[in-house]
Amino acid sequence: MQFKNPEAFYLLIVPALLILWHIWRYSRYFPSIKLSNLNYLNTKGRPLRAYIKSALPALRILAMVCLILAIARPQSTLKKENISTEGIDITIIMDVSTSMLAKDFKPNRLDASKEVASDFISNRPDDRVGLVVFAGESFTQCPITTDHSVVQKQLKEISNGFIEDGTAIGMGLATSVSRLKDSKAISKVAILLTDGVNNSGFIDPLTAAETAIQFGVRVYTIGVGSKGKALSPVRQWSDGRLEYDYIDVEIDEALLQDIAQQTGGQYFRATDKEALIEIYNEIDQLEKTKIKTASFTKKSEEFFPFAALAGLLIFFELLLKYMLLRSIP
Repeated sequence: MQFKNPEAFYLLIVPALLILWHIWRYSRYFPSIKLSNLNYLNTKGRPLRAYIKSALPALRILAMVCLILAIARPQSTLKKENISTEGIDITIIMDVSTSMLAKDFKPNRLDASKEVASDFISNRPDDRVGLVVFAGESFTQCPITTDHSVVQKQLKEISNGFIEDGTAIGMGLATSVSRLKDSKAISKVAILLTDGVNNSGFIDPLTAAETAIQFGVRVYTIGVGSKGKALSPVRQWSDGRLEYDYIDVEIDEALLQDIAQQTGGQYFRATDKEALIEIYNEIDQLEKTKIKTASFTKKSEEFFPFAALAGLLIFFELLLKYMLLRSIP
Protein backbone atom coordinates (compact mmCIF):
# COMPACT_ATOMS: atom_id res chain seq x y z
CA MET A 1 0.00 0.00 0.00
CA GLN A 2 1.25 3.46 -0.93
CA PHE A 3 -0.30 6.94 -1.13
CA LYS A 4 -0.41 9.09 -4.28
CA ASN A 5 -0.97 12.33 -2.33
CA PRO A 6 0.79 11.87 1.04
CA GLU A 7 0.77 15.64 1.62
CA ALA A 8 -2.95 15.29 2.36
CA PHE A 9 -2.02 13.87 5.77
CA TYR A 10 -1.24 17.43 6.88
CA LEU A 11 -5.03 17.87 7.00
CA LEU A 12 -5.14 15.49 9.98
CA ILE A 13 -4.35 18.53 12.10
CA VAL A 14 -8.01 19.58 11.65
CA PRO A 15 -9.57 16.54 13.41
CA ALA A 16 -6.79 16.75 16.01
CA LEU A 17 -7.78 20.37 16.77
CA LEU A 18 -11.46 19.33 16.91
CA ILE A 19 -10.63 16.70 19.52
CA LEU A 20 -8.77 19.28 21.61
CA TRP A 21 -11.70 21.73 21.21
CA HIS A 22 -14.24 19.16 22.39
CA ILE A 23 -12.07 18.31 25.39
CA TRP A 24 -11.82 22.02 26.28
CA ARG A 25 -15.56 22.52 25.75
CA TYR A 26 -16.42 19.56 27.94
CA SER A 27 -14.20 20.79 30.76
CA ARG A 28 -15.72 24.28 30.48
CA TYR A 29 -19.39 23.39 30.37
CA PHE A 30 -19.23 20.33 32.58
CA PRO A 31 -16.89 21.24 35.46
CA SER A 32 -16.35 18.81 38.29
CA ILE A 33 -18.37 19.48 41.44
CA LYS A 34 -17.27 18.53 44.93
CA LEU A 35 -20.08 17.07 47.02
CA SER A 36 -20.04 15.84 50.58
CA ASN A 37 -22.73 13.24 49.89
CA LEU A 38 -23.74 11.51 46.64
CA ASN A 39 -26.76 9.65 48.00
CA TYR A 40 -29.27 12.10 46.54
CA LEU A 41 -27.93 11.78 42.99
CA ASN A 42 -29.91 9.75 40.49
CA THR A 43 -28.31 6.28 40.31
CA LYS A 44 -30.20 5.18 37.22
CA GLY A 45 -27.29 6.24 34.96
CA ARG A 46 -27.12 8.55 31.99
CA PRO A 47 -30.10 8.67 29.63
CA LEU A 48 -29.82 7.27 26.10
CA ARG A 49 -30.01 10.81 24.61
CA ALA A 50 -26.82 11.78 26.47
CA TYR A 51 -24.89 8.79 25.10
CA ILE A 52 -26.05 9.44 21.54
CA LYS A 53 -25.32 13.15 21.74
CA SER A 54 -21.77 12.56 23.01
CA ALA A 55 -21.15 10.10 20.15
CA LEU A 56 -21.94 12.64 17.42
CA PRO A 57 -18.57 14.49 17.55
CA ALA A 58 -16.74 11.16 17.43
CA LEU A 59 -18.65 10.18 14.26
CA ARG A 60 -17.85 13.54 12.67
CA ILE A 61 -14.14 13.27 13.47
CA LEU A 62 -13.92 9.69 12.20
CA ALA A 63 -15.64 10.78 8.98
CA MET A 64 -13.07 13.54 8.52
CA VAL A 65 -10.19 11.09 9.04
CA CYS A 66 -11.63 8.68 6.45
CA LEU A 67 -12.16 11.55 4.01
CA ILE A 68 -8.53 12.67 4.41
CA LEU A 69 -7.36 9.08 3.79
CA ALA A 70 -9.43 9.02 0.60
CA ILE A 71 -7.90 12.36 -0.54
CA ALA A 72 -4.41 10.88 0.04
CA ARG A 73 -5.33 8.28 -2.62
CA PRO A 74 -4.17 4.94 -1.22
CA GLN A 75 -2.97 2.56 -3.93
CA SER A 76 -2.14 -1.13 -3.81
CA THR A 77 0.84 -2.18 -5.95
CA LEU A 78 1.24 -5.48 -7.75
CA LYS A 79 4.79 -5.92 -9.07
CA LYS A 80 5.96 -8.77 -11.25
CA GLU A 81 9.56 -9.42 -12.31
CA ASN A 82 10.81 -11.74 -15.00
CA ILE A 83 14.53 -12.49 -14.49
CA SER A 84 16.65 -14.35 -16.98
CA THR A 85 20.20 -15.26 -16.00
CA GLU A 86 23.04 -15.98 -18.38
CA GLY A 87 25.24 -18.21 -16.23
CA ILE A 88 28.98 -18.68 -16.49
CA ASP A 89 30.78 -21.99 -15.93
CA ILE A 90 34.09 -21.54 -14.12
CA THR A 91 36.86 -23.93 -13.16
CA ILE A 92 39.58 -22.87 -10.74
CA ILE A 93 42.84 -24.69 -11.51
CA MET A 94 45.10 -24.61 -8.45
CA ASP A 95 48.75 -25.58 -8.17
CA VAL A 96 49.32 -27.76 -5.07
CA SER A 97 53.02 -28.46 -5.56
CA THR A 98 55.39 -28.22 -2.57
CA SER A 99 56.58 -24.76 -3.65
CA MET A 100 53.05 -23.47 -2.92
CA LEU A 101 53.95 -23.81 0.78
CA ALA A 102 56.36 -20.86 0.47
CA LYS A 103 55.81 -18.26 3.17
CA ASP A 104 55.93 -15.04 1.12
CA PHE A 105 52.10 -15.16 1.47
CA LYS A 106 50.50 -15.51 4.90
CA PRO A 107 50.35 -18.23 6.10
CA ASN A 108 51.60 -19.64 2.77
CA ARG A 109 50.79 -19.39 -0.92
CA LEU A 110 48.42 -22.35 -0.96
CA ASP A 111 46.30 -21.36 2.04
CA ALA A 112 46.14 -17.74 0.91
CA SER A 113 45.06 -18.85 -2.57
CA LYS A 114 42.34 -21.09 -1.13
CA GLU A 115 40.98 -18.30 1.05
CA VAL A 116 40.80 -15.76 -1.77
CA ALA A 117 39.27 -18.31 -4.16
CA SER A 118 36.63 -19.10 -1.54
CA ASP A 119 35.59 -15.44 -1.36
CA PHE A 120 35.46 -15.28 -5.16
CA ILE A 121 33.12 -18.29 -5.30
CA SER A 122 30.86 -16.80 -2.63
CA ASN A 123 30.45 -13.64 -4.71
CA ARG A 124 29.18 -15.54 -7.76
CA PRO A 125 26.01 -17.36 -6.60
CA ASP A 126 24.54 -17.66 -10.11
CA ASP A 127 27.51 -19.47 -11.68
CA ARG A 128 28.52 -23.11 -11.81
CA VAL A 129 31.98 -23.65 -10.34
CA GLY A 130 34.41 -26.58 -10.36
CA LEU A 131 37.89 -27.25 -8.95
CA VAL A 132 40.95 -28.81 -10.60
CA VAL A 133 44.24 -29.37 -8.76
CA PHE A 134 47.63 -30.22 -10.17
CA ALA A 135 51.22 -30.85 -9.17
CA GLY A 136 53.13 -33.54 -11.07
CA GLU A 137 49.74 -34.69 -12.42
CA SER A 138 46.21 -33.36 -12.22
CA PHE A 139 42.67 -34.42 -11.32
CA THR A 140 39.25 -32.92 -10.71
CA GLN A 141 38.76 -32.01 -7.06
CA CYS A 142 35.13 -31.01 -7.59
CA PRO A 143 33.00 -31.28 -10.76
CA ILE A 144 31.25 -28.16 -12.03
CA THR A 145 28.18 -27.54 -9.87
CA THR A 146 25.82 -24.87 -8.62
CA ASP A 147 26.06 -26.31 -5.09
CA HIS A 148 28.67 -23.89 -3.79
CA SER A 149 28.63 -25.46 -0.33
CA VAL A 150 30.12 -28.60 -1.87
CA VAL A 151 32.69 -26.57 -3.79
CA GLN A 152 33.70 -24.69 -0.63
CA LYS A 153 34.05 -27.95 1.29
CA GLN A 154 36.24 -29.49 -1.43
CA LEU A 155 38.30 -26.31 -1.59
CA LYS A 156 39.07 -26.52 2.13
CA GLU A 157 40.25 -30.11 1.71
CA ILE A 158 42.87 -29.20 -0.91
CA SER A 159 46.37 -29.81 0.47
CA ASN A 160 49.90 -30.53 -0.63
CA GLY A 161 51.40 -34.02 -0.71
CA PHE A 162 48.58 -36.27 -1.88
CA ILE A 163 49.75 -36.37 -5.51
CA GLU A 164 53.18 -36.64 -7.08
CA ASP A 165 55.16 -33.43 -6.79
CA GLY A 166 55.99 -31.25 -9.78
CA THR A 167 54.30 -28.57 -11.89
CA ALA A 168 52.21 -29.97 -14.73
CA ILE A 169 50.55 -26.78 -16.01
CA GLY A 170 49.46 -28.43 -19.28
CA MET A 171 47.82 -31.33 -17.42
CA GLY A 172 45.91 -28.98 -15.12
CA LEU A 173 44.59 -26.89 -18.01
CA ALA A 174 43.70 -29.98 -20.08
CA THR A 175 41.71 -31.45 -17.18
CA SER A 176 39.83 -28.17 -16.80
CA VAL A 177 39.00 -28.02 -20.53
CA SER A 178 37.68 -31.59 -20.43
CA ARG A 179 35.26 -30.50 -17.71
CA LEU A 180 34.11 -27.41 -19.61
CA LYS A 181 33.97 -28.70 -23.18
CA ASP A 182 30.42 -30.10 -22.94
CA SER A 183 29.08 -27.10 -21.04
CA LYS A 184 26.05 -25.32 -22.52
CA ALA A 185 26.92 -22.03 -20.79
CA ILE A 186 27.38 -18.92 -22.91
CA SER A 187 30.70 -18.20 -21.21
CA LYS A 188 33.26 -20.82 -20.13
CA VAL A 189 36.16 -19.66 -17.98
CA ALA A 190 39.24 -21.26 -16.43
CA ILE A 191 41.35 -19.52 -13.78
CA LEU A 192 44.81 -21.09 -13.67
CA LEU A 193 46.98 -20.33 -10.64
CA THR A 194 50.61 -21.47 -10.35
CA ASP A 195 53.90 -20.41 -8.81
CA GLY A 196 56.36 -22.26 -11.01
CA VAL A 197 57.54 -23.53 -14.37
CA ASN A 198 55.99 -26.43 -16.28
CA ASN A 199 58.24 -29.44 -15.59
CA SER A 200 55.90 -32.44 -15.45
CA GLY A 201 53.09 -34.12 -17.31
CA PHE A 202 52.73 -35.41 -20.85
CA ILE A 203 50.58 -32.54 -22.22
CA ASP A 204 52.29 -29.37 -23.38
CA PRO A 205 50.65 -26.21 -21.90
CA LEU A 206 50.32 -24.58 -25.34
CA THR A 207 48.67 -27.71 -26.71
CA ALA A 208 46.19 -27.54 -23.84
CA ALA A 209 45.64 -23.84 -24.67
CA GLU A 210 44.81 -24.76 -28.28
CA THR A 211 42.24 -27.24 -27.00
CA ALA A 212 40.76 -24.51 -24.81
CA ILE A 213 40.39 -22.30 -27.88
CA GLN A 214 38.56 -25.07 -29.78
CA PHE A 215 35.98 -25.43 -27.01
CA GLY A 216 35.60 -21.69 -26.35
CA VAL A 217 37.26 -21.69 -22.93
CA ARG A 218 38.75 -18.38 -21.86
CA VAL A 219 41.75 -18.75 -19.54
CA TYR A 220 42.88 -16.25 -16.91
CA THR A 221 46.37 -17.07 -15.63
CA ILE A 222 47.83 -15.96 -12.30
CA GLY A 223 51.47 -16.15 -11.31
CA VAL A 224 51.72 -16.40 -7.52
CA GLY A 225 54.92 -15.43 -5.72
CA SER A 226 56.94 -12.44 -4.57
CA LYS A 227 59.76 -11.06 -6.71
CA GLY A 228 63.31 -12.02 -5.83
CA LYS A 229 63.75 -14.65 -3.12
CA ALA A 230 61.11 -16.27 -0.91
CA LEU A 231 61.24 -18.54 2.14
CA SER A 232 60.36 -21.85 0.44
CA PRO A 233 60.51 -25.59 1.24
CA VAL A 234 63.81 -27.11 0.13
CA ARG A 235 63.66 -30.53 1.83
CA GLN A 236 61.16 -32.80 3.53
CA TRP A 237 62.38 -35.07 6.32
CA SER A 238 61.15 -38.60 6.88
CA ASP A 239 58.88 -37.45 9.72
CA GLY A 240 57.12 -35.01 7.39
CA ARG A 241 58.85 -31.86 8.61
CA LEU A 242 59.80 -29.31 5.95
CA GLU A 243 63.09 -27.49 5.86
CA TYR A 244 62.86 -23.92 4.53
CA ASP A 245 65.39 -21.65 2.92
CA TYR A 246 65.36 -18.50 0.78
CA ILE A 247 65.40 -19.42 -2.90
CA ASP A 248 64.71 -17.56 -6.15
CA VAL A 249 61.08 -17.29 -7.24
CA GLU A 250 60.78 -18.69 -10.76
CA ILE A 251 57.50 -18.28 -12.64
CA ASP A 252 57.21 -18.86 -16.38
CA GLU A 253 55.40 -15.58 -16.99
CA ALA A 254 55.97 -15.72 -20.74
CA LEU A 255 54.11 -19.04 -20.93
CA LEU A 256 51.25 -17.81 -18.74
CA GLN A 257 50.91 -14.65 -20.80
CA ASP A 258 50.85 -16.69 -23.99
CA ILE A 259 48.11 -19.00 -22.69
CA ALA A 260 45.97 -16.06 -21.58
CA GLN A 261 46.47 -14.11 -24.80
CA GLN A 262 45.65 -17.04 -27.08
CA THR A 263 42.44 -17.92 -25.25
CA GLY A 264 41.15 -14.35 -24.84
CA GLY A 265 41.93 -14.06 -21.14
CA GLN A 266 44.50 -12.02 -19.20
CA TYR A 267 47.64 -12.71 -17.22
CA PHE A 268 48.11 -11.36 -13.68
CA ARG A 269 51.01 -11.41 -11.24
CA ALA A 270 50.25 -11.62 -7.52
CA THR A 271 53.19 -10.74 -5.29
CA ASP A 272 51.16 -10.85 -2.06
CA LYS A 273 47.72 -11.79 -0.77
CA GLU A 274 46.30 -8.29 -1.20
CA ALA A 275 47.33 -8.29 -4.86
CA LEU A 276 45.70 -11.70 -5.31
CA ILE A 277 42.45 -10.35 -3.86
CA GLU A 278 42.53 -7.45 -6.34
CA ILE A 279 43.16 -9.87 -9.21
CA TYR A 280 40.13 -12.01 -8.34
CA ASN A 281 38.04 -8.83 -7.99
CA GLU A 282 39.12 -7.74 -11.47
CA ILE A 283 38.28 -11.15 -12.93
CA ASP A 284 34.94 -10.96 -11.14
CA GLN A 285 34.18 -7.67 -12.90
CA LEU A 286 35.39 -8.94 -16.26
CA GLU A 287 33.19 -12.03 -16.00
CA LYS A 288 30.12 -10.55 -14.33
CA THR A 289 27.01 -12.69 -14.75
CA LYS A 290 24.51 -10.99 -17.06
CA ILE A 291 21.08 -10.58 -15.47
CA LYS A 292 18.18 -9.12 -17.44
CA THR A 293 15.17 -8.00 -15.44
CA ALA A 294 11.81 -6.95 -16.88
CA SER A 295 9.49 -5.30 -14.34
CA PHE A 296 5.73 -4.86 -14.65
CA THR A 297 3.93 -2.73 -12.07
CA LYS A 298 0.15 -2.46 -11.71
CA LYS A 299 -1.43 0.00 -9.29
CA SER A 300 -5.03 -0.12 -8.06
CA GLU A 301 -6.85 2.81 -6.46
CA GLU A 302 -8.08 1.99 -2.95
CA PHE A 303 -9.62 5.35 -1.94
CA PHE A 304 -13.26 4.32 -2.50
CA PRO A 305 -13.72 2.27 0.71
CA PHE A 306 -12.46 5.21 2.79
CA ALA A 307 -14.68 7.71 0.93
CA ALA A 308 -17.69 5.39 1.28
CA LEU A 309 -17.02 4.95 5.01
CA ALA A 310 -16.75 8.74 5.45
CA GLY A 311 -20.12 9.21 3.70
CA LEU A 312 -21.70 6.47 5.82
CA LEU A 313 -20.46 8.03 9.05
CA ILE A 314 -21.78 11.47 8.03
CA PHE A 315 -25.15 9.95 7.10
CA PHE A 316 -25.27 8.09 10.42
CA GLU A 317 -24.49 11.31 12.31
CA LEU A 318 -27.24 13.24 10.53
CA LEU A 319 -29.68 10.39 11.12
CA LEU A 320 -28.96 10.43 14.86
CA LYS A 321 -28.99 14.22 15.12
CA TYR A 322 -32.09 15.13 13.16
CA MET A 323 -34.26 12.06 13.52
CA LEU A 324 -33.44 9.81 16.44
CA LEU A 325 -32.60 12.55 18.98
CA ARG A 326 -35.77 14.47 18.10
CA SER A 327 -37.90 11.40 18.66
CA ILE A 328 -36.42 10.62 22.10
CA PRO A 329 -38.27 12.55 24.87
